[in-house]
Amino acid sequence: MIIDKPALRAKLRADRDRFAAESSAAILAPEAFVERLKPGLTVATYCPVGSEADPTQLAAAAAEQGCRLALPHVVDRAAPIRFLAWEIGEPLVPGPFGLRQPDSSREEVAPDVILTPLVGFDGRLNRLGQGAGHYDRAFARFESAWRVGVAWSVQEVPAIPADIWDVPLHAIITEEGMLWHAGK
Repeated sequence: MIIDKPALRAKLRADRDRFAAESSAAILAPEAFVERLKPGLTVATYCPVGSEADPTQLAAAAAEQGCRLALPHVVDRAAPIRFLAWEIGEPLVPGPFGLRQPDSSREEVAPDVILTPLVGFDGRLNRLGQGAGHYDRAFARFESAWRVGVAWSVQEVPAIPADIWDVPLHAIITEEGMLWHAGK
């Protein structure tokens, strides 16, 4: 097992890239996810970059259930992400790191559900992100939000090395379904 986070990230990115290039798999909205969605909740989703798993069907299910959507807005590596109101089909602007995001003038909202991309995860619902800590800081800021990772099944490893600031997820959705702790 690789315990060095940069080496593990490199291996998992390569696995993810290979899987995305060779597969036609899609992330669908599992029933257990849809059942948690209530009208009026704010669901933060994201626009995938490169081979990241695409949460489009999850966002569509949330909108269909009457949820408000938001996307992350990133300024740079150090600044915390903000979640800005967004509706499917609204134009996006280029952001740092290849991101597509709402214009900074959009309303900032507090998410009830945070769909998050990741590089890797384990069965204990630990996640390995890009390394800037954006989502860990967002999880700390919105600690009551339901944290849902979105990934390809090939991104699962036996154990993710977790630092004290790493915040575990409540659920992970892959093309194979949803892994979660029913009480969360």
